[in-house]
Amino acid sequence: MSAPGTAEAGHIEQMLRQVVPGRYDAYEALLRALADETAGRVWMLLWQGGPGSPSAQYGNMQVEGYGYAPCVTSAQELAASGWNRAHEIVSGQDIARALYPEGWGIWLNPHAPGGGVGIPWPDLRRIATGLDRMPAGPLRITEPSLQIPQFYALLTQNAHRTEAVRSLRRAWVQPALGAAYLAVGLDLYETGPAAVESVRTMMRQSVAAVPEGLPVSTVAMSDDSDPVAMWLRANTRPFYDRDAHLGAAPGGYGYPPPAHRY
Repeated sequence: MSAPGTAEAGHIEQMLRQVVPGRYDAYEALLRALADETAGRVWMLLWQGGPGSPSAQYGNMQVEGYGYAPCVTSAQELAASGWNRAHEIVSGQDIARALYPEGWGIWLNPHAPGGGVGIPWPDLRRIATGLDRMPAGPLRITEPSLQIPQFYALLTQNAHRTEAVRSLRRAWVQPALGAAYLAVGLDLYETGPAAVESVRTMMRQSVAAVPEGLPVSTVAMSDDSDPVAMWLRANTRPFYDRDAHLGAAPGGYGYPPPAHRY
């Protein structure tokens, strides 16, 4: 019989050996191996404390300004690493849920020839929330160049009628794997069930004006760890802004300045 963890470690290590620069398909297969609820396991290296201890602390390393917690993929790799402190065996999903909100990734087998492979926090987020729910990185995000004024006009009109919507932004997203798509950033006043359903209705009514074959997705601007939302906040201005529209006071050419009262 195989020792516990041997089969899953072998699968992860098999996928790991396929990962080379530019092979995003192989990297995606590695993520799927780590995300497997029954097979995805890593041996996390503890800098202090023991498994399950409140004082336990993972090791850490910095690569190009990003933080990673080092780990290994099997008991054999643990022995090969020479690590002489404690460790704990954790599922890929559990470690992803624990680390990505803090902006930390994991680094697999840093002792191995070539230095191992890093999984940055955005990909841990994909493991934690579902690989198929988010696009495969690295993402190439730009301003949309598509001329689809009918869609933007209809979306803006419907957004103005949807009280939950504060503003809308847009981006063109090219995933590492899969088709490029138009992303619409949704900034909402509230996110209760009724508000969310009204926004879904708004989008369903608006996509009727999208050219056939053009994928459109939405992203919540309130999501601090979504890479598309982060790009939109840093690089774009809203193409619809309810507050600016309602707060625009008459003035300038053709209007007298507002009267001042003392």
